[in-house]
Amino acid sequence: MTCIHDDPEVFATTALAGFASVYARNVRPVTGGVLRSTATPEGKVAVVVGGGSGHYPAFAGFVGPGLADAAVAGDVFASPSAHSVAHVTRLAHRGGGILLGFGKYAGDVMNFGLAAERLQSEGIDVRILPVTDDVASGPADKPELRRGVAGDLVVFKIVGAAAEAGLNLDEVERVGIKANARTVTFGVAFTGCTLPGAKQPLFTVPTQRMGIGLGIHGEPGISEDNVLPAKELAALLVNKLLSERPANCSGRVAVVLNGLGCTKYEELFVLWVGIEAVLKQAGLTLVQPEVGEFVTSLDMAGCSLTITWLDEELEKFWCAPADTPVMRRGAIIPTEPAAPISEASQEITSFPAATAASQANGKCIAGLIAEIADVMRTAENDLGRIDALAGDGDHGMGMTRGSAAAAEAARKAVAAGAGAASVLAVAGDAWADRAGGTSGALWGLALRTWSTALSDQREVTPQDVAKGAQASLDAVKRLGRAKIGDKTLVDSFEPFVVTLSEQIAKGVALNAAWNEAARVSTAAAEQTAQLTPKLGRARSHTTRSLGHPDAGAVSLAMCARTVGAILDRP
Repeated sequence: MTCIHDDPEVFATTALAGFASVYARNVRPVTGGVLRSTATPEGKVAVVVGGGSGHYPAFAGFVGPGLADAAVAGDVFASPSAHSVAHVTRLAHRGGGILLGFGKYAGDVMNFGLAAERLQSEGIDVRILPVTDDVASGPADKPELRRGVAGDLVVFKIVGAAAEAGLNLDEVERVGIKANARTVTFGVAFTGCTLPGAKQPLFTVPTQRMGIGLGIHGEPGISEDNVLPAKELAALLVNKLLSERPANCSGRVAVVLNGLGCTKYEELFVLWVGIEAVLKQAGLTLVQPEVGEFVTSLDMAGCSLTITWLDEELEKFWCAPADTPVMRRGAIIPTEPAAPISEASQEITSFPAATAASQANGKCIAGLIAEIADVMRTAENDLGRIDALAGDGDHGMGMTRGSAAAAEAARKAVAAGAGAASVLAVAGDAWADRAGGTSGALWGLALRTWSTALSDQREVTPQDVAKGAQASLDAVKRLGRAKIGDKTLVDSFEPFVVTLSEQIAKGVALNAAWNEAARVSTAAAEQTAQLTPKLGRARSHTTRSLGHPDAGAVSLAMCARTVGAILDRP
């Protein structure tokens, strides 16, 4: 259990503050993450890594000479928002372009991708490198389906060294793609992990059993087996990875045995004896292996094994000097303190002039979002429980935090005289920024896109609402790449939008049209229990998911019903 905390809501930010204080020699805190506290030369490629918190020392512990230039930190197990990624990246940029590295999860793909688009529109050359090393999450012939786990360390170390050596962005990207393609990881879990403030773990493993093919966001393994003696466990881990040995492998490998947060180092060392023996028996030469905690999952007990098939180029960068909180190797890299930076406040305090009618609509929208926030807070545990059946259990937390931030931003916008479009837009941005993760990115995009159909200059019409709903759905489908039947929020969102548009086109009053759409959406959300997931982390847990509705579809329908009930009030 995660026992030490004050307010669970600020667990991640407080932990990051403590880390930055302890390791001030390596990092300095900025809004949304950390930067190197040492100077980097102009023209150098900046390697910016990141993801959710709860994985320490990933990702802030990777920052320093020879590895990353900055790390972006989301909430616990939640992707950082696109806003945070873009902000930290701008501060890290030295004119040589940016490589954004992250483990491949839906929320990270969305938020880092959106940030890259924003930065590219500003003239910054940005490349993205999603790490896909987890062999349990996808077949060898479809590596794009795999998620990123402890292979992050090896891939980021190699690209960081390439950037430190002065390679240009094209070359750093090429090296990173090669390193990722040659990196594989497989792991097991003995217990689940518990989110700060939660009363029970996200999943449990029966006594004397272990989950096979775990995830690092509290996802259960894809199967279970009896706990094995160390030598047999070593053989299981190694042989799973040896089956993916490239045909042109030199026989030299980087190896990382990673503890997941609650496995003692002594246990890892015992396991290492067996792993080393099996690897050497297979004719492999181990190059500067690492044993310890590198990519954890809060208090999960378990471990993972990572192998990177080296060639001469990759080995050079794997062995290159580095000086970070998590990895120190080779000759000391000369440094000097970085110049001070200034973070200008990006909070919006003024809005376009709005008519009285639009201001009234904006006040109504703020009231609707405040009611949604209340409902999400009450439903947080139930939504988390549904999500934990095949995901990481953080959906309720993300919806609660996102909606609360949206409500506060909308309230401030109304107080500043904003109209309907502006109120909904800033609410969407605040939702995405606070919630992070997949749901945060989607809800933020949905509200921001919906706002484009409204105006600060005139009263909102039912036709505006329907037009905005359709634009919002289209944007969510484009970003999330989901369709009906994939067991996502789209399964309840699309029926809602279709019904709402049909009802309004018939001349039905907005409140009646909305409530009919909410009814259809709720039924569709319930029907997702009969579907198996096609996207995201849940895709690896189809058996667990079958018979249970999708948390995203359920929460969307819940929000729709909440709004409908308010619209029906006199």
